Amino acid sequence: MKITDLLTKEAIDLNVKATNKKDVIEKAVELMQYNGNINNKEEYLKLVMKREEEGSTGVGEEIAIPHGKGESVSEPGLAAMVIPEGADFESLDGKPVKLLFLIAAPDTKENIHLEVLSRLSTLLMDENFRKKLINAKTKEEFIEIINEAEKEKIEDDKQKEENGNKQTYELLGIT
Repeated sequence: MKITDLLTKEAIDLNVKATNKKDVIEKAVELMQYNGNINNKEEYLKLVMKREEEGSTGVGEEIAIPHGKGESVSEPGLAAMVIPEGADFESLDGKPVKLLFLIAAPDTKENIHLEVLSRLSTLLMDENFRKKLINAKTKEEFIEIINEAEKEKIEDDKQKEENGNKQTYELLGIT
């Protein structure tokens, strides 16, 4: 499942004004509700805030990836926000958060949120990618930046796998 399969224009806000973690998360949950991914806003907000009590999802480099998995989620979803002025999120590096992705996952055996979290984390390690997202002028541009980065990542992974297989075959004398 691609990140862009879970993210719609309706779940993106490129100009959020908030000063702290609670404000930011509440605004992200509103986006998620507006997008139709959750069936109980208050319960979902409690899930996300409870997860934050376990440890901040402000992972550093001005990024936060809060998430919640539970019965209050009707279908997997993603909300994204750019906070141009930054907001205190009690991040691991102490920096304010400027880019946030909120993940919603239904309470099923599949850990969709972990798959999305992994994909997002990998892409967000690229400083250039982060800057492009923060500077996106439109929601369509924001989605396209993610889409292009995912395509590149999939191609890179495919190429690495092919090269690894080729090296393995050569080592084994299989041609």
